[in-house]
Amino acid sequence: MERPVTEADLTFDHVPETDQSFENALAKARDGDRLAVDDAIELLTTGTESEGIDRRRKERVLEAADRRRAEMVGEEVTFVANLNNNVTTACNVGCLFCNFKDAAHTFESDAESETAGFTKTPAESREIVADAVERGIYEVTSVSGLHPAFALDEEHREILDDHPNPKAVNYKPPAVYETDPGTYAAQLSAMSVDGVHVHSMTPEEAYHARRGTDWSYEEVYRRLKDAGLDTVPGTAAEILVEEVREVICPGKISTEGWLEAMEAAANVGLGMTATIMYGHVENEAHRAMHLKRVRDLQDRTGTITEFVPLSFVHQNTPLFEHDVVSGGPSIDEDELLIAVSRLFLDNVEHIQSSWVKYGDEQGLKMLSCGADDYMGTILSEEITKRAGGGYGEFRSFEDYVEMISSIGRVPVERSTDYETRRVIDPDEPPFGPRLGPNADGTPLLTREERDARAVPADD
Repeated sequence: MERPVTEADLTFDHVPETDQSFENALAKARDGDRLAVDDAIELLTTGTESEGIDRRRKERVLEAADRRRAEMVGEEVTFVANLNNNVTTACNVGCLFCNFKDAAHTFESDAESETAGFTKTPAESREIVADAVERGIYEVTSVSGLHPAFALDEEHREILDDHPNPKAVNYKPPAVYETDPGTYAAQLSAMSVDGVHVHSMTPEEAYHARRGTDWSYEEVYRRLKDAGLDTVPGTAAEILVEEVREVICPGKISTEGWLEAMEAAANVGLGMTATIMYGHVENEAHRAMHLKRVRDLQDRTGTITEFVPLSFVHQNTPLFEHDVVSGGPSIDEDELLIAVSRLFLDNVEHIQSSWVKYGDEQGLKMLSCGADDYMGTILSEEITKRAGGGYGEFRSFEDYVEMISSIGRVPVERSTDYETRRVIDPDEPPFGPRLGPNADGTPLLTREERDARAVPADD
């Protein structure tokens, strides 16, 4: 039997070695020159000529990034009133960094044991979103497992039902399962309640929504847009370098596939975000290459509203359980990734700090490292929580106003596309959303509801 790959076995063609110097790279960053991949590697490592992070050099990088942030977006810190409505955890792709999924076969009606996961019908999704919209949210984010019964729409369902080898395209009909997830189009239509903004359908989901057909990504995203999709989350990117993807997600969409799908979404008029999921098996060269691919995509499309660094949460993931990694990124790595993202991505206006990944205290620190957006209320969060994250699943407007004001910055409620903004006066409570179709400024949850949702942070 072949021994599984462990951390000690990993070798890569791309390594953090350059002919550039840290000082030259920092000078370019301070002058506002467009950085090269080698510059980014030097800044991420605080100099490749020595091991480890040099704390004094790190602070210089953070200072440069914070100045760039102030020049680009000023002192506002933005956030959004949103809900996460993930439709299903059923998936059989097998990404080793993920603990959100549940094996798809456990959802089948004749499965020997009950699944630990969930699948929502379109009607259930509509009820969840309608309740949240009534409370005041105006964005629903939906990212789900690749359920084998999911089809794009009814035409796609017919194609898959008639496919000569459904197993080859990862398809089983809804009748096989305890709960029918419907189609992507039906779910998007169900979530489109009272003008809420629907942020969904990652490139990986778009890939799933065209399997078994000759449809282009443009055709897929055009149909999804007609069904109610407003913008695309640029997740499923992880690290956009194939030698890393071969280790952490060999069954997932390729780098080129991800880029093709994102460009297609832009071509049919959909806005988007972009992400990086870092701190697992990759090195600083891979991170820099990823940033370059995102910047090139933005040069071509101009549709990326924000970049979202996602710090790898390792505790309950197969990568950690199989000794492929021994942990996630350090705080130094987190801070440098935020800072270098700000300095390198000169064509992306907003950099997000995730309190779900970093916690409140460190999340606030990131707002002084180059970030200017502080996520959203989210109301429900399952993906990071299942991976072992311990920072809870809800932040109120009151939390946001208090935290942002505490560091001397300006709290601003924003729309998904950043086009609509409302500056909030910390001296004029109560604090609640006002930009949504049913928002009237009252808090999203009562104190009792907040207490019931509270999840204490890990020590």
